[in-house]
Amino acid sequence: MTSEYCLPIRVYVEDTDAGGIVYYANYLKYLERARTELMRSLGYDKPALFEGMQFVVCSVELKYRQPAVLDDQIVATAKLVAVSRTSFTIAQKVLRDEQVLVEGVVKAACINHQTKRPTAIPAEMLQTLQAAI
Repeated sequence: MTSEYCLPIRVYVEDTDAGGIVYYANYLKYLERARTELMRSLGYDKPALFEGMQFVVCSVELKYRQPAVLDDQIVATAKLVAVSRTSFTIAQKVLRDEQVLVEGVVKAACINHQTKRPTAIPAEMLQTLQAAI
C-alpha cells in the first residue's frame, strides 16, 4: 500500500489560455483527479460519496512556480500526509519532468451527507488511510 499516486496528464488546447499557458484553475482539476485516483488505489472507488458520508475539500494552499504549456506531458501527484478522526491532508504537486510547476496542500473533511456537518471517518477507512502514510 502506498500513500502517493502519480497521474500522467497531457496539456491540451482546452487547458490553456490564449497564450498557450495552462489556466491557473485547471491545476485544481489536475490535483482533484490525482486525489481521486489515490483514493481509488486505496480501494475506494467512490471517493466523493460513500454510505451516508462524503469528503469535501475544506482548505487549499497552492504555490504556482512555473507554467505548463500546450502539449506538455506533466504529472499530478497526491501524497497522503496526515489523517485525523474527521479529515485527511494530502500534499500535491504538478511536475514536468523533475521540475515542480505547482505545489500545495489540500485538506478534505468527512461530513454527513444529509446534515453536511462533520462526522467521523468510518473506522475501517480510517485504518486504511493511517496505514497509507
